[in-house]
Amino acid sequence: MISPDAHRTWRAIVAISLLLCTLVAFAAKEFDVIDVSTRLVDDAFLMDAQIDYEFSERALEALDNGVPLTLEVHIQVRPEDAWLWEASLVDQRLRYRIRYKPLSERYLVSRLPGESGRTYVTREAAIEALSEIKDLQIIKWPRLDPDRVYQIHIRAALDIEELPLPLRPMAYLYPSWKQSSAWTKWPLIP
Repeated sequence: MISPDAHRTWRAIVAISLLLCTLVAFAAKEFDVIDVSTRLVDDAFLMDAQIDYEFSERALEALDNGVPLTLEVHIQVRPEDAWLWEASLVDQRLRYRIRYKPLSERYLVSRLPGESGRTYVTREAAIEALSEIKDLQIIKWPRLDPDRVYQIHIRAALDIEELPLPLRPMAYLYPSWKQSSAWTKWPLIP
């Protein structure tokens, strides 16, 4: 039979463990979609977006040691009054990679697929460039119903499936690797 004191001690240990796990989970830095704007050019909507990538210390350490980080920006265009099960008019995933090139001591930011991109002298400049999406064509005007209001839903996330195989188990276990923004909604306006 367990004594009442042992039972209270066990409950306290479980409560403290849960609290520590919660604090560790919230300690992970997150991404944030700061701004999205659209404009109508030649019958097509173009989008600009600004995303704040607040990488965790683990991710930055891996990057500085030559581990490429892959980011995915998921974009959807949906009617404002759409039901959850309705298909999106646009469901697009943009993939970017940032990597450190130790021989040239530069950071390379590229849009996937492909390995060509732009190089930057500092990590901060590379992350700043990665944060901006400019002039992305998202949908043609004739596809939209003039009687409905539309929104852009956007989310950015670190793709841990693209990490080198030896790093993936650690990425699954540590919250500091599970970085993403929340889904945000922005009006689709010309």
